[in-house]
Amino acid sequence: MVKIVKPPKVDITRTVIGHLKAIGEATKQAIAPDTITIHYPRERRKYPDNFRGLMIFSKDECISCFRCAHICPANAIQMFPDENGRYYPGVDYAKCILCHFCIDSCPTAALKPSKIHDVAFKDVESMFIKEMDGIPEIKREDKKLVEYDFEEDLKITKRKYVENLIVEVPKPPRPKMIAAVKSPENCIGCRLCFFACPVDAISSKAEELEIILDTDPKKCTGCGICVRICPTDVLILQPVREG
Repeated sequence: MVKIVKPPKVDITRTVIGHLKAIGEATKQAIAPDTITIHYPRERRKYPDNFRGLMIFSKDECISCFRCAHICPANAIQMFPDENGRYYPGVDYAKCILCHFCIDSCPTAALKPSKIHDVAFKDVESMFIKEMDGIPEIKREDKKLVEYDFEEDLKITKRKYVENLIVEVPKPPRPKMIAAVKSPENCIGCRLCFFACPVDAISSKAEELEIILDTDPKKCTGCGICVRICPTDVLILQPVREG
């Protein structure tokens, strides 16, 4: 026995209403879409100030303390001398994990954070940046800033605004410091301070059975390397007296 299936009855009114709703929704999304999609690179998401992007280095603020190189867990930072013999950091972004330990440890804010993360290198060799001074050249195409709102239902706000990707970090209060001899009687004449000083500010001379240390205040940057490396606590850092 063959059972004939009858086609469903078409409700013209319901069909027209459904089509009108679909056209209305399509028009709405075309004019003011409410999707959470960011149309990168024409739009850029707003990141917090503590976003860990590429590092920005200011050579004038650096005191060559080597702390950034010492604290780097990935061994991505090395110190290199310039034409004047001063040592400054260079970074290998092939190794860098963007932990920003170097920025947190910098006593003069010579290393600053940024929100720059979308960087392309042509090869692995170009990821090693020996001279970091200044802000890298950035080609930007974004015209809008996108911000998410998670307070109630997920909302997205787009503003015609271009955000500054360089985070302004206030310089920490730190007086000018200089290395000074605290306990000359403790000196064992190892001269580790003399060899470790990155700016040749420490001189030494032998007088009878003693080694006399002297610090040149014009050269000393107060980096503290000599103080940290001294095995017998001969040297200290002290503020420079004005006048």
